Amino acid sequence: MPVFKHFLLASVTLSVGVSAAPKKTKFNWHDTKHVIAFGDSYTYVQGTAGRQNSTFIGDYFNFPFTEEELLHNKIVQNQTATAEGGPNWVEYLTDCGLKPGLTSPLSCKTQLWDFAFGGADISTKYTPRHHNYTVMLEEQVQQFLTYAQPTLSKIVDPSRTLVAFWIGINDINDSANYAVDFPSFYDQLISTLFASVQSVYDIGYRNFLFMNLPPLDRTPGNVLKATPSPNTTMINWWDSSLTSHMHTFAANNPSANPFTFDVNTFLNNVLDHPDKYNIKNVTGYCASYNQPYINEAPESYGCLPLDEYAWFNNGHMTSHVHEILAKEVAQFLKKQ
Repeated sequence: MPVFKHFLLASVTLSVGVSAAPKKTKFNWHDTKHVIAFGDSYTYVQGTAGRQNSTFIGDYFNFPFTEEELLHNKIVQNQTATAEGGPNWVEYLTDCGLKPGLTSPLSCKTQLWDFAFGGADISTKYTPRHHNYTVMLEEQVQQFLTYAQPTLSKIVDPSRTLVAFWIGINDINDSANYAVDFPSFYDQLISTLFASVQSVYDIGYRNFLFMNLPPLDRTPGNVLKATPSPNTTMINWWDSSLTSHMHTFAANNPSANPFTFDVNTFLNNVLDHPDKYNIKNVTGYCASYNQPYINEAPESYGCLPLDEYAWFNNGHMTSHVHEILAKEVAQFLKKQ
């Protein structure tokens, strides 16, 4: 049992918060200086203090971290530093960690503090960990509240911070064969998600971005199946519940600025109109996606350049698609 377990069981009423809650302020993406992110492999970035292929900092067995460890941690950018073979959407959105090598979030114009964990679900109440070291979404938020916020409160202005949540990809896949009423089950999962969101709101953060599910019904594996799993109906149930909970959260917290970006509609449009985005293959992927020099010489592996695929592998989209997505998210945020 990790020594930090008591922190997870305790109510987080520590002196980690921001001082008195500010009044309702208008969100301004142009004025945003910090992004704090939670989620799974679509969102995690590799850190020098993180577990390889999983996280920016720590894991379930290395849960606590010090102020020095957080502030000296750097984003790694190389072929294996994300689940996309290159920068992902939060890196493109913030322009933080895009350059090959190491980048301190402190050096970025828009600082990226990423607590997402590759392979994460929302909570062990509903689905098991992918690995014994996986940090679930619920735990990511507890880790942030307990160990990161005391430090970030000194440098992060909540009114100029966007808190992003993108979760559910593993949840809907891991539970696809459960004998449950899926709309009710998804509602329970997303209720748990928003309990964590509420705890971030309660310490003073006001600007929240929620990303719904990508077109998981159109992964290379699913397009070959007569009955995809998860299917379009299941994804729509999830996305509908997410939107409903966001509206409830907004009604219960009138000083919040919550937004849901419709990833599903946008990326389905990308898959339907690939030529517009210089994509040539939307149903397969390069089987040698993780081989050395695949980016420099894809033809030697019998592949197109990876940027010409929509899918990086059977579960993740390419860095190119993440770049396309980030540009659309940025335009969405500018309009809010």
